[in-house]
Amino acid sequence: MKYITFPVLLILLLACQPQSKQAQLLWSDEFENEGLPDPEKWVYDVGDHGWGNNELQYYTKGETRNARIENGNLIIEAHQDSIFEKGYSSARLLTRGKASWQYGYIEVKAKLPKGIGTWPAIWMLPEGNKYGGWPKSGEIDIMEHVGYDQGNIHGTVHTEAFNHIKGTQKGKQVAVPTCSEEFHVYAIDWQEHKIDFYLDGERYHTFENTGEGWEQWPFDHEFHLIFNIAVGGNWGGAKGVDADIWPQRMEIDYVRVYNQKPE
Repeated sequence: MKYITFPVLLILLLACQPQSKQAQLLWSDEFENEGLPDPEKWVYDVGDHGWGNNELQYYTKGETRNARIENGNLIIEAHQDSIFEKGYSSARLLTRGKASWQYGYIEVKAKLPKGIGTWPAIWMLPEGNKYGGWPKSGEIDIMEHVGYDQGNIHGTVHTEAFNHIKGTQKGKQVAVPTCSEEFHVYAIDWQEHKIDFYLDGERYHTFENTGEGWEQWPFDHEFHLIFNIAVGGNWGGAKGVDADIWPQRMEIDYVRVYNQKPE
């Protein structure tokens, strides 16, 4: 009779164990190079048509006053700016056409602006309108904050069945009293059957795929990232805009996209 030595037996036992997949970094920006955001990773939305929410800001392109990398952070800065018709300028950066994902773990470390009338967001829109225009093809709001409700962070999805026009949007808020004084990590774990929302590594909300059609779950195609500060608007300006707080900035330390949540 032949005996299996211990090292060989150990190898055989390990080979039979289920192997857990390790998270892989798919895309990131650490914002290490001073100046304008990397044009290989970011594009701009431009204009002041209200963006569907009666917002006041003019989104500029390539203006360091509104978007720049400084001391290892991306700065998006909104200004009171009389050269624009509605009196404010800001920036809205997107990965549209540069990078998009279907499923994955997306995390952003950020510090938020403060004051009545500010409306910063870290969010996602579809790369293509698979099911039609907004909200049919979906929207994922990783983080939203309105200045008149300081310290309350919102994580929300919008679909044809669930959206703020109908008052049926699916989301949850979580208290983050230091969101404008300290950096926090805002994240989603987007899988085929659910989207989990995280604050500093702790899950606070889950939106589940009901399996009842695209009207409730259009999240089966690629989405891109968006960073912006809006001024005023239907939600951000619900209690007016404080004229004495500007400029206001959102600082982003990094954005990282993984194929799954790192352990």
